Amino acid sequence: MSDETENKPAENADNTVENATENDGVQIGILGQYIKDLSFENPTPAQTLQKMSTEKPSMDINVNLNARAVGEDIYEVDLKITTTAKAGEDIAFVAELVYSGLFGAKNLPENTLQPFLMIEAPRQIFPFARRILADVTRDGGFPPLMLEPIDFAALYQQQMQAAQEQATASDDVVVN
Repeated sequence: MSDETENKPAENADNTVENATENDGVQIGILGQYIKDLSFENPTPAQTLQKMSTEKPSMDINVNLNARAVGEDIYEVDLKITTTAKAGEDIAFVAELVYSGLFGAKNLPENTLQPFLMIEAPRQIFPFARRILADVTRDGGFPPLMLEPIDFAALYQQQMQAAQEQATASDDVVVN
């Protein structure tokens, strides 16, 4: 093998690095994820645990999302899940979790940034939030709360449609 042949792969590697910096592509990644807030309340365990052994509790589950820029091309996405379980009229437990992810999104086109932050980012951190809620309810003396997967794309579409309808309704208001 000649020296010329041996040097060609290194030259190609240098060219690849130069091309990557010249043609900055979209770079997306999760930089970290963490519990921002966690609360579990078990106000009357003796009564509710007895009731729950004979009747299935009613569940009220709310999911909220929030995203904000925290640096250049760095965004924090908060997934807030609040669950209230009732046994009859008594509150069995209230669990609230704010689970956050820190995402890097470099060179992402402006028209795709919001869908990424409100659909893909929460989809990536949801399984971890789900596990935390299952563990905390189990540790609180109840069966583990196993949340169904959430269709964040459908939630985003509903939010966009509601915002559009609200904007249309505002345009219809006549001021005298």
